This record gives sequence, structure tokens and C-alpha cells, in this order.
Amino acid sequence: MGGIKRDAADSAFSKCVRLRANWRCEHCEKQYDSSSTGLHCAHIYGRANKSTRWDMGNAVALCYHCHQTFTANPLDFHQWLHAYLGEGHMELLRERKNQIFKTTKAIRAEIAKHYREEYRKLEADPNYKIIGY
Repeated sequence: MGGIKRDAADSAFSKCVRLRANWRCEHCEKQYDSSSTGLHCAHIYGRANKSTRWDMGNAVALCYHCHQTFTANPLDFHQWLHAYLGEGHMELLRERKNQIFKTTKAIRAEIAKHYREEYRKLEADPNYKIIGY
């Protein structure tokens, strides 16, 4: 099974999404610690869409169970997202998904650096709002 390769930008982005949720599943609210692998960064539009791949508005923190449940039941995920994030958020995200964004190794390194810095800022100040790349 192939899949889309994850790199340093994906890893740093994922950590920011999970820290933004305070290491808690945004659906069932189960709490995790930062060393746990049970909390996932769940993309609304898949990682193949480069224009939203590292967009903070395109990801939520979900526990393994909720992530698997929503993957198996995309209509339920869609309905929950609309209730949780709102119609306006979802419409703007849909528009961004259709934009073209080409990456290079240098751009992905820049994205990784950006999210590592944002992670440190949020760790230092829980009231800090992560600035998306």
C-alpha cells in the first residue's frame, strides 16, 4: 500500500494541529499527552490537495477511534464538520482546495520551519493563535 509520503512539513503541521486542540480529540474530547500516538491530525481535504495540505483550517485533531469512524463514514464527518466549524469555514476551505499550489523541497522545508516556530510559540503561550503558512 503506497500512500502519500509524509515529510518534515507534515510532521510539524500535525504537531501544531494537535497542540492547538490541547492534545484532546475535538470530537469525543478524550485527552492525550504529547507523547501519545493515539491523537491524529485529520485532514478535511486529503493531503494530495497541496493548496490545503498545510492549512490549519483544513485539519482537526481526532483520536484513532474517531478518525477511523469518520473515515468509514464520510457523510457523518461532513455533517460534524459543518456543525463544528460552520458553513462559512467549510465554503472558504472548499474554495482554497481548488487553488493550485506547487511545492518544492525548499518550500516544504520553509513550511516545516514555520510550523516548528509556531509550535514553540504556542507551547510558550497557550493563548497564542497559530498563524498558518
